[in-house]
Amino acid sequence: MELGLRETKKLQTQREIWETAIRMFVERDFDDVSVAEIAAAVQVSRKTVFNYFATKEDIVVSPMEAHVEDPAVVVRERAPGETAVAALRRDYLDLLARRDASVGLSDAPHVLAVMRLILSTPTLTTRAYAFHERARELLARELAVQSGHDDVTARVAAAQIVSTRAALAGENLRRLLGGESSDAVYPDAVADAERAFDLLEHGLGDYCACTEGAA
Repeated sequence: MELGLRETKKLQTQREIWETAIRMFVERDFDDVSVAEIAAAVQVSRKTVFNYFATKEDIVVSPMEAHVEDPAVVVRERAPGETAVAALRRDYLDLLARRDASVGLSDAPHVLAVMRLILSTPTLTTRAYAFHERARELLARELAVQSGHDDVTARVAAAQIVSTRAALAGENLRRLLGGESSDAVYPDAVADAERAFDLLEHGLGDYCACTEGAA
C-alpha cells in the first residue's frame, strides 16, 4: 500500500534526524552532542526530535530494536514439521547471504559507523545488551507457547539460541571493523554458522518441532 504524503513526509523527517544525528555523533562523540543541536541542524524543534525518538540513545539503536522480535517471528512462522533450530538456522544463513546488518555482515559505511559508535559508548553498549535480552525474552515466550514446555525450558533454549546468534554476529562484525570486506568474511561466516547451529541441533534437535496444523 502506498504511503500518503503526510506519512512519507514523516518518514523523511525521521530519516533526516537519524542521518544528521549519526553524522554529528561520529564527528564529535555521542556524549558531546545534544538533542537541541541535532534539532537545530535538521531545522526542527527539540520536541519534534523526541516525537520520533524517545531518547538520544534511541536515535542510534532504533534500527536494531526494530528487529528485536525477529527470532520469535521466525519460530512462529516456520513450516509444519520444521524445528525451531532448523528454522532459525535457515533464517540466519539467508541473512548472511543478504549481507544483513543484523548478523554483522553489512560493510555499508553507515552501518559500520553506527556499530563503532555503539561499541565505543557505554550507554549505547548497555542498550545493545538490553536488545539481546529482550530478543531472548520474546523468543522464550514463543517457544513456551509453541512447544508446551515449561517456561524454564523455554528460557534455557532461547538463551542458547540468542547467545549463539550474538556470538556469530559479533565475530563477523569484528572482522569487518578490522578492515575485511563482507564478501571475504562470508564463506567463514557460513561455516561458523553451520558449526554453531549443529551444536544447537545436537542439544535441541527435536525440541519444539512443529506438527501439522499447529498454531
